[in-house]
Amino acid sequence: MISMRKLIYIATAFVLAGCANVDIENYASTTPRLDIAEYFTGDTRAWGMVQDYSGEVQRRFTVDIVGTYENNTLTLDEAFVFADGETDRRVWVFERVDDHHWIGTANDVEGQVDARQYGHAFHMRYPLDIEVSGRTIRFTMDDWMYLQPDGRLINRTAMRKFGLTLGEITLVFEQIVP
Repeated sequence: MISMRKLIYIATAFVLAGCANVDIENYASTTPRLDIAEYFTGDTRAWGMVQDYSGEVQRRFTVDIVGTYENNTLTLDEAFVFADGETDRRVWVFERVDDHHWIGTANDVEGQVDARQYGHAFHMRYPLDIEVSGRTIRFTMDDWMYLQPDGRLINRTAMRKFGLTLGEITLVFEQIVP
């Protein structure tokens, strides 16, 4: 039988673990080095899936991205095609602040997004309204990208509400070489 004191310690450990965040600067010395302007300029394709809190795949999709970089501005025009035939479009515009910082906006994201890149990693966190079972829910998207030695980019996004991860998105990006 677990005592009340042990139960409180266990609950506290789970809460603290849920609040822990990886500092992107921990990846500063890793390679290959990711610069999102270099990676996404041109055509890129991604394959992805959305999983619910239990890990069950809810949706699968592909994304075709056209990236342009001019005057320290990266524009990513993303065309989504879901397995059920639904389509969507998102346009990200990132302004380079310095070698490690970007400020981003998107047509379906409220406000500006602070994004950072160090070593092989890129991170940003932003609010996104998503329709779930006929109602709109605002999630906090905790978005991480990791460049692999073979040139593929893996993206993992935790979809959080009230600090709890209720879903995850996984994507694999590949540059399209003409």
